[in-house]
Amino acid sequence: MHTIRRRSAVFAAVTLLAGLLCGQVAAQEPWIVFDGYDGPGKGKHIVLLAGDDEYRSEELIPQLAKILAVHHGFKCTVLFAINKENGTIDPTTCDNIPGLQFLKDADLMVMFLRFRELPDEKMKLIMDYTNSGKPIIALRTSTHPFNYTEHKDSPYAKYSFQSKDPAGGYGRLIFGETWVTHYGQHQRESTRGLVAKGMENHPIVRGIKDGDIWGPSDVYGLTTLQGDCKPVVMGQVLVGMNPDDKPRADRELVPVAWTKSYTGDAGKAARIFVTTMGHAGDLKSEGFRRLLVNACYWCLGMEEKIPATSKVDLVGEYDPNAIGMNGHKKGLKPSDHKMK
Repeated sequence: MHTIRRRSAVFAAVTLLAGLLCGQVAAQEPWIVFDGYDGPGKGKHIVLLAGDDEYRSEELIPQLAKILAVHHGFKCTVLFAINKENGTIDPTTCDNIPGLQFLKDADLMVMFLRFRELPDEKMKLIMDYTNSGKPIIALRTSTHPFNYTEHKDSPYAKYSFQSKDPAGGYGRLIFGETWVTHYGQHQRESTRGLVAKGMENHPIVRGIKDGDIWGPSDVYGLTTLQGDCKPVVMGQVLVGMNPDDKPRADRELVPVAWTKSYTGDAGKAARIFVTTMGHAGDLKSEGFRRLLVNACYWCLGMEEKIPATSKVDLVGEYDPNAIGMNGHKKGLKPSDHKMK
């Protein structure tokens, strides 16, 4: 009897230890997964990439994922730039985004990258997805997501933002434009979004009227959008950093959101949505959140399921740091973004 009790006690202790170890391993995963609640997106998997070192994508992207999971039912996996020494979220680490293998089974990729230089085996995963014909959403600096300076002999160096072949690199090839300039004054002039003429009935702007979209991001300058880009939202440069500021008289309207298609090696045309807004403060705008959520539905071919007014309430606390280089919250790990 005593032997049985001792064996039971040992088994219980081992089981408890194994559980604790498994929990520790799970907590240390360098990404975070939000399982979808009930909603139209149930069964669809969105993989979101946060790797920009200025506009606080590491805070905007997890919040967007929570909105999509909680209010719309999408399973969302968020990948971050991770410091290889301590495992913390570190957007200044340009060559490490763990978890890109999840793109193999993703239904949609949401990209918010800037000047990344990934190892070839990691970059291949992004390019395999890009060429698959599956949809992509790109925010702000994703017009210039890659910049190869250390490994110019990489087969993927041609996708750098200043590439000559293809001209403008990945950004102009896939999204229709690369980095050009600030059209509005950076951190001094904000953006008001106006629905582009003729696009009032487009599913992406369902429930959005002129002025609903506002953000502290400045309007990006463009050359000429490449391919079959169709502007959906035009950016009006405001003279200050408040939504009721007057428009700047000497600035024309510039596209800040558009649709596009891209046909890669698989021969299938992918739906693409691009917005040059994406300052973390932009996500505080209900209209901007609705634009992004609607775009996810449209990209996935689910536009008939976009309600008249999408639910886009913030989930939990959203208090991003001010934008700026190396201004991210230090010491955080992906698990710190878990919903409480």
